[in-house]
Amino acid sequence: MNQHIKGKFITVEGIDGAGKTVLVSTVVATIRSAGIDIITTREPGGTSLGEQLRNLVLTPENDFCAEAEVLTIFAARAQHLEELILPQLRAGKWVLCDRFTDSTYAYQGGGRLVDHKRIGVIEEWVQRDFRPDLTLLLDADTETSQSRLLNSSGPPDRFEMENIDFHERVRETYREIAAKESGRVKLIDANKTELEVSDLARDLMNEFLAACHG
Repeated sequence: MNQHIKGKFITVEGIDGAGKTVLVSTVVATIRSAGIDIITTREPGGTSLGEQLRNLVLTPENDFCAEAEVLTIFAARAQHLEELILPQLRAGKWVLCDRFTDSTYAYQGGGRLVDHKRIGVIEEWVQRDFRPDLTLLLDADTETSQSRLLNSSGPPDRFEMENIDFHERVRETYREIAAKESGRVKLIDANKTELEVSDLARDLMNEFLAACHG
């Protein structure tokens, strides 16, 4: 699947309330300041079909079983890859995605306790050898993230409504991924202020840009 890919694929991850919106803005600004064309997208979503599936998954009234949730998210991801992500990368553009498969391992694997091996089988089927070039993971403790969610606008979605134990499992799974894949996943302390997080993200992106052009 990686054949003829010219652009770079960057993902942003973190538990709900970690502050991904600020991080995305910083990353995009840093990359564009280097003269690189980048587009942003999100998961679930990114396409017309994906956004419809996103609405199904996030709506609190929809009672998904864990397996159906995994399959729905990967259905959206398959369409996202085919319709948007891979064509843009092959055209030489960089793509920044708010959440990708690490979220599935964290939320459905860690949070819902779905066997990671089952997720891995679907990952290989849908993505083959395609993985992000860089992942920025915002790591905030659950007390901080939950406080931010309470102060945010809009009603909570199905995942934001989950209990603290769920979010603790999600965070721990993210941290395990970062420990195993430290070359790709860069952990950022999201308990810091927005300015501090932006500075850390900017430094990481400048290092990545230097490595890409080295």
